[in-house]
Amino acid sequence: MAETLGSLVDKLTIKDIREYHINQMVVLKDKKFPKKELTGKLRALKRQKDEIIKEIDAFVFAAIKGKLSLKDEKLKIYNDLKDVGRIVITKSMGEAISGLARANLTLWHLEDEARRKDVTLAYIGKIKKQIDPANQQRNDYIDRIDQLLEEKISSLK
Repeated sequence: MAETLGSLVDKLTIKDIREYHINQMVVLKDKKFPKKELTGKLRALKRQKDEIIKEIDAFVFAAIKGKLSLKDEKLKIYNDLKDVGRIVITKSMGEAISGLARANLTLWHLEDEARRKDVTLAYIGKIKKQIDPANQQRNDYIDRIDQLLEEKISSLK
């Protein structure tokens, strides 16, 4: 799959969420992982985030120069059409990025809930049914970011 600005921002927001949660584990002295392992994970995350940030900068520069495709057509076939395109259509790149970050936070917490061992399978099923529409919203924000970049670059020509 070709990277787009939306997919790169998506990766970065997920890394930010992961970094936040690992930092919380360190601060709260979570016993799940030794502190040394958590600090190693944080170092790896920093390297990964630095690389994605460089990719975003390079992508925007190449996009402005017209040297790459701005969109990657997703061919999802499992989502109900009533769930597609159910985001607020914003004209602001910042608002679309913020919406994507919120969608990723929602997904993170839904997936955490779905991994719980102290609840019934019926509860897990109820949570799992919320994941596909939330993931569709995430994909809609990724597409909106790509669309806004394309519109902005077209307006510069």
